[in-house]
Amino acid sequence: MREHAAQRPFHPLPSRPIRIAAAQAQAVAGDVEANVATVAGIIRDAARAEARLVVLPEKFLSGYEPDLIRAAPDKCAVQPGDPRLDPIADACRETGTAAVVGAAFHDQGDLYVSALVFDASGDLVTRYDKQHLFKSEREIYRDGAAGCTLQIEGWRLGLGICYDSGFPEHARAAALDGCHAYVVGALFSVGNGYHESRTWFPARALDNTCYAVLANHIGTTGGWHACGSSAIWGPDGRPLAEAGTDRPELITADLDPQALLAVRDAEPMLRDLHNATSHARAGHQLG
Repeated sequence: MREHAAQRPFHPLPSRPIRIAAAQAQAVAGDVEANVATVAGIIRDAARAEARLVVLPEKFLSGYEPDLIRAAPDKCAVQPGDPRLDPIADACRETGTAAVVGAAFHDQGDLYVSALVFDASGDLVTRYDKQHLFKSEREIYRDGAAGCTLQIEGWRLGLGICYDSGFPEHARAAALDGCHAYVVGALFSVGNGYHESRTWFPARALDNTCYAVLANHIGTTGGWHACGSSAIWGPDGRPLAEAGTDRPELITADLDPQALLAVRDAEPMLRDLHNATSHARAGHQLG
């Protein structure tokens, strides 16, 4: 017998706020080592801003670059145990700041669009593989099998990658798994991509009364002209922080359990939801 969503026990709210950062920068096409160095610097910047977690854009470690990745996966995608990731692990361990880093991932002959999760000790604790592939990606990558929920300081964070955020069911599955925030690395482009991001993310936040975090590319990558404008929205769908359109930038926002409670009391959609289903999800403790 399927349990109604309204009967599901919600996870308790966190006991204190947490600061999360979203970063945007120009990726160097196909140069994993250079992009890893950029990420390590960003993690240290996030730590100085007192962020406990920083989120990077989709496939940042190679740039979006589908042709380069397909032609040279051993060079442009990362692999299990890849030593090129060590500077990211070192930066997380030295600062105590966790990171979600976008990468193409090569595993047992298959390619995935992935988010690599490093905890505050520098361990690569899990990876989330994009579940909703864009049409041009389906020729290259395999879709992910399950969602992913992170836990850090009592906060439950549901991961998404770019096109995932266009599907209301994806963020809803995270919310039904008790997530307090929906965290996404992406590539949104100038024009329609900007419009999509400004429609989807406030909707995902308000529909699920959760925070929403977007880290986007800047400049040109994989033939797309990215629109930047990384942003963080509150659980009422209102923006809390937004980056510029075309420059490297780190933005932060404090996720506040009391603000979350107030919005969920005013907008009781989750509490009143019936007959909902959720994807299988894997949970990972970050600290």
